[in-house]
Amino acid sequence: MKDTMIGVDLAKRVFQVHGATMRGEVQFRRKLTREQFRAFMAAQAPAVVVFEACPSGSYWAREMAALGHEVRLVAPQYVRPFVKRQKNDAADAEAIVVAAQRPEMRFVAPKTADQQARAVLFRCRERLVHQRTELVNALRTTLYEYGHTVPQGIAHIRRIVAILDASDADLPELVRDECRDLLAQIDEKTARIDERTRRIRTLSAGTDTARRLQTMPGIGPLTALAVEAFAPEMTQFHRGRDFASWLGLVPRQHSSGGKERLGRVSKAGQADIRRLLIIGAMARLTPLGRRSIPEGSWLARMLARKPRMLVAIALANKMARAIWAMMTKKEDYHDPARAAAA
Repeated sequence: MKDTMIGVDLAKRVFQVHGATMRGEVQFRRKLTREQFRAFMAAQAPAVVVFEACPSGSYWAREMAALGHEVRLVAPQYVRPFVKRQKNDAADAEAIVVAAQRPEMRFVAPKTADQQARAVLFRCRERLVHQRTELVNALRTTLYEYGHTVPQGIAHIRRIVAILDASDADLPELVRDECRDLLAQIDEKTARIDERTRRIRTLSAGTDTARRLQTMPGIGPLTALAVEAFAPEMTQFHRGRDFASWLGLVPRQHSSGGKERLGRVSKAGQADIRRLLIIGAMARLTPLGRRSIPEGSWLARMLARKPRMLVAIALANKMARAIWAMMTKKEDYHDPARAAAA
């Protein structure tokens, strides 16, 4: 048993360190530079080191684990209630220790270097998609000022090209040049997006977990990579419902006095996986996707009496629970409707 807990308020250059016993008795308070912090922690006996779950938290967790310390990450929203009076670095470091010593506290699993690399690839592709969408909207807005309306979506880019190439279009030459420059930027973004999409498919085909996840309808390479990059070890969840709750795919509660009041989905968890699961669920509810839904199944009965978006969120919840079962049992997807029919 380690008898010391060290809370660290991370920053770019100056770190605030708060050391205390497991009973809460203060042992030391230090303000250290980045270089001093590494040397200071190397000289400390093995202890429980606690950080807030921030962008550099996983890196420092790996560094401290290499020095023999036990590392825990706490979500910042769970630390905030323990800050006493004024907020400063010393108060934050103390609050981290106080929060981590609570027996009911939930901790965040540090990410491995490989997980962070996959997350960087995923984020880069998402950023390029947002930048391309911004360029397309700027192009549509420019044409709208001259009376040309173009629907939303990258699929209508050919209509914009036809407008610019038309000889009867009432567009000044300066506007045509600027629009063609925007089209060139869109083509460049599209090429970079396609390159990252191919890399994601290659990565998703190279791991057994991603291959297993893609056996479920509605999950493709992008969703499989997001699960590998952002989801913690499934052994941290006792059941599939806990994983769905972690994703924010459960109703928000306003219950009191023994009366349950359930609202919209909480959206309190990992946004990327939740969004992709809902998109995958919506793809199964399109006219083409409905052909694969067996008559009399749970999904068919839900579609007959509920709005499509509500059904999509309910289906995403079931998909999350199935992901937990597939990853804990290391099995491919088994369609429950087909199993029941057999």
